[in-house]
Amino acid sequence: MTPTPMPQAVSFLFMLATLWLASPAQALEAVEVKVGAAHFPPYTVRPEKGAETGLLPQLVEALNNAQQRYHFVLVPTSIPRRFGDFQQGRTDMAIFENPLWGWQDIPHVKVDMGLEDAEVFVAHRQPDRDESYFADLSGKRLALYSGYHYAFANFNADPKYLAEHYNATLTYSHDSNLLMVQRGRADVALVTRSYLSDFLVRNPSSVGQILTSERVDQVYHHYALLRPGAPISGSAFASLLHQLRDQGELLRIFQPYQISVSPPKAD
Repeated sequence: MTPTPMPQAVSFLFMLATLWLASPAQALEAVEVKVGAAHFPPYTVRPEKGAETGLLPQLVEALNNAQQRYHFVLVPTSIPRRFGDFQQGRTDMAIFENPLWGWQDIPHVKVDMGLEDAEVFVAHRQPDRDESYFADLSGKRLALYSGYHYAFANFNADPKYLAEHYNATLTYSHDSNLLMVQRGRADVALVTRSYLSDFLVRNPSSVGQILTSERVDQVYHHYALLRPGAPISGSAFASLLHQLRDQGELLRIFQPYQISVSPPKAD
């Protein structure tokens, strides 16, 4: 009886071992999910410059640490460009959005994130000023952020419209708007509670100079918007958020900025 040559047997066993080891590695390969990152402090801060600061990078890190099936990556975009990037597939998701902010005619799947912030009015604190100062905006000089949709203006973000109808100066800096108010160059600025909280921590000398309204322009009830055909489904992303909420990760990230964390609302 002629024995089987040893080199062939060893080669065959090596091939089987290679296939056995490769299969689990391929099965565990994470699916990339591209998350649009537009400058929207304190949620996202100058992503086009490669800055990994803000709440969105923290959320993406928590999502990646919580599981291995998906790998979430930030893709820099901008407030006006994010719609086109989403439609053309350069991004799979838009996070911290509202379906009313220009998304009405763009196919998407929305996921309630269970996060709420609010846009408030801010003025320079003076002895004769109180909450009534914010009741009527007519005749006041407004400092607004260019590209943002404000409820008092029926979500019309057109700069010409805002300048003509609301005597608005539009900038690309909330800090500038708040400083304009403090220095008397504008009467009222609008800013999120989360940003104002961060600003006052960074500028403690401004604490006594800022009068914040009880009046809310709009509540930011945040959604994640997923592109149809995105590599993750709406239900799968909602499940990941539920996991982070149960683990206390959402509270850890958002509570320091006065952003409320609660179970998502039923549709």
